[in-house]
Amino acid sequence: MAEWTDQRAREALDRIFRASIAAADPRRMLALHLPSPPLGRCVVVGAGKSAAVMAAALEDAWPGVDLSGVVVTRYGHAVPTRRVRVIEANHPVPDANSELGARSVLEALQGLGADDLVVALISGGGSALMALPVDGLTLADKQAVNRALLASGATISEMNAVRKHLSRIKGGRLAAAAAPARVMTLAISDVPGDDPAVIASGPTVPDPTTFADARAIIARYGVVLPPAVAARLQQEADETPKPGSLPRAEFRLIATPAMALRAAADEAVRLGLTPLILGDALEGESREMGTVMAGIARSVATHGQPVRAPAVLLSGGETTVSIGAGGTGRGGRNTEFLLGLALALGGAAGIWAVAGDTDGIDGTDDAAGAFVTPDTLARARAAGLDPHGVLAAHDSYGLFDAIGDLVRTGPTLTNVNDMRAILIV
Repeated sequence: MAEWTDQRAREALDRIFRASIAAADPRRMLALHLPSPPLGRCVVVGAGKSAAVMAAALEDAWPGVDLSGVVVTRYGHAVPTRRVRVIEANHPVPDANSELGARSVLEALQGLGADDLVVALISGGGSALMALPVDGLTLADKQAVNRALLASGATISEMNAVRKHLSRIKGGRLAAAAAPARVMTLAISDVPGDDPAVIASGPTVPDPTTFADARAIIARYGVVLPPAVAARLQQEADETPKPGSLPRAEFRLIATPAMALRAAADEAVRLGLTPLILGDALEGESREMGTVMAGIARSVATHGQPVRAPAVLLSGGETTVSIGAGGTGRGGRNTEFLLGLALALGGAAGIWAVAGDTDGIDGTDDAAGAFVTPDTLARARAAGLDPHGVLAAHDSYGLFDAIGDLVRTGPTLTNVNDMRAILIV
């Protein structure tokens, strides 16, 4: 067996990471989950980072079906479509095009009958990309809430519970607007547990959360709300559609984090490694997750537990970064996880790692994630950087950029959340 050099380890981790992305490619997966074409009209709507490529895949799969509609995707994520209109908008904080997109989606659903079919193409990012505030709120109000929630450390499920109660389209309201038409949702999951009610804030799915739940989340994280939003959350009327209230809405997952991890594990086996999937829905503070994973990697290296080297530890899910007063940098979830991992490993030999967001964007910058190597800390210090200080300032992006270890894939046009792989030899 060839020696595990730095180059070989990096190449193996790169192949594993890219295999996980390929497994969630809607151009490969969508046609496998389509329903029968409708007797009446077929209207396509949707939102998310994969919405445009999903619409193009649907057009290819149904060349003889009369399609129309509109989907909203992130800037830079549009692909050519022939029959479905594509609107680009901002993420993670909505902009005017997010509101335009949401209005256009609702307009496309007007006048449908019982024989008509709505195909809703939903993927991660849909909450920000399709944002239409309820009466009495403005887009600026929703932008302020989004920014505050993103900085609070709230989980994606908690953030979406609040968003649903400020929206005219989330939390099942899109499906309600399509009645009496049948609604078929085809979704790519980017949330821990693959809960349909959480993906893009569940625009076609009954909402089990309440105004009281939203208020409790705001209180838990000490989020300061615009006055109009605070007043909205104090009411109990105008609740979102509850379970059992959308009988003509069906939901199908076409790609999930678990699928991506299985593909990564298969690639690891081809590379001569023993894969161990630790879970597809891991949550928690990013840097602390790095410390925990470092402990498991050390156990593999020292004791051959819970798996014998050469091995790769695989995990998915979505960690969080709580930004305090010192948070001035450009770190994302994955680079912050990796810097925490590197510090906890302390330069241990024979351990490499990659972590990245499968959509190609870790936070708001141009990198999917980064690599960690046994000499990451040494190279950072040689570049004049203090890894502990960088982590405190949430500038992990800057550190990995300075030492040339960022992973840049560009927009992948899919999103099954984060993928982490730790190689121990």
